Amino acid sequence: MKLPEDGDGLLPLVKPEGPTSHAMVATARRALGTRRIGHTGTLDPFASGLLLLCVNRATRLAEYLDGLPKEYEAVARLGQVTATLDTEGPVVRESESWRTLEKDRLRQAMADLVGPGQQRPPAFSAKKVGGEAAYLKARRGETVELAPVPVEIHELEVLELDLPHLRFRVLVSTGTYIRALARDLGETLGVGAHLAALRRTAIGPFRVGQGLTPEQLADEAAVASAWISPLEALAHLCRVEVAPEEAARLESGQSLPFDARWAGGVGVEGEPLAVACQDRFLAVATLHKGRLRPRKVFPRG
Repeated sequence: MKLPEDGDGLLPLVKPEGPTSHAMVATARRALGTRRIGHTGTLDPFASGLLLLCVNRATRLAEYLDGLPKEYEAVARLGQVTATLDTEGPVVRESESWRTLEKDRLRQAMADLVGPGQQRPPAFSAKKVGGEAAYLKARRGETVELAPVPVEIHELEVLELDLPHLRFRVLVSTGTYIRALARDLGETLGVGAHLAALRRTAIGPFRVGQGLTPEQLADEAAVASAWISPLEALAHLCRVEVAPEEAARLESGQSLPFDARWAGGVGVEGEPLAVACQDRFLAVATLHKGRLRPRKVFPRG
């Protein structure tokens, strides 16, 4: 398949329930005819929704996309706690207390979760413990205690309440586990809960509606229509436009002295900047001690 532009960019893919994110990457590699494909955030097998695939040299940009907030629509099942905090594991505790749950109390509990805080990752997660993924230890029946990590719940709202099921929308910082959010809500309410369904609807500005189905990966026109260029992908970064002679210096690894004409596009010193030449992506760079220093360069060829 002939890929758009120079073959470096992002593709939004809609993962169905069932396959792993790794399997979706393998499908894309076969369809697009390239091994260099990664993604910007794993979805559990039972989850569906948006995967952002980084293709060819764009795999080098994943670290600048990882921090984008992620939006989900999910269903929590109140009154049941499972070993994995989702539908994959056995029920380990049940309660009928959800039957007397007042809606105002539920909404207040959700409101209390909004904002920055600490979240304890699930034992069944890819977090490393002693160099090994926590879920491997948990599967062997070992006790896994993971330290809380800082997260932020930007938005959390009820979409539908049909007890014991609660459908909600949530916008979170990267690294937030929605399974753990359902657990914490259940614990706050004193009824327990697990995540019954999960769909990622957005990563930063990119929406699931832009995504291709796995079958559409073989359609060259569909791929071209959904293709996201590196400059589009990095639109959340401050942008600097350089002249061709300056681009040549950056391509060779040289830094450039600060130019006053960049002032509108340069952010805080040390933060990544998207550098373009004639509206084409050239590099990620940082401003350091009055010089523009290239960090990851995409030579124009």
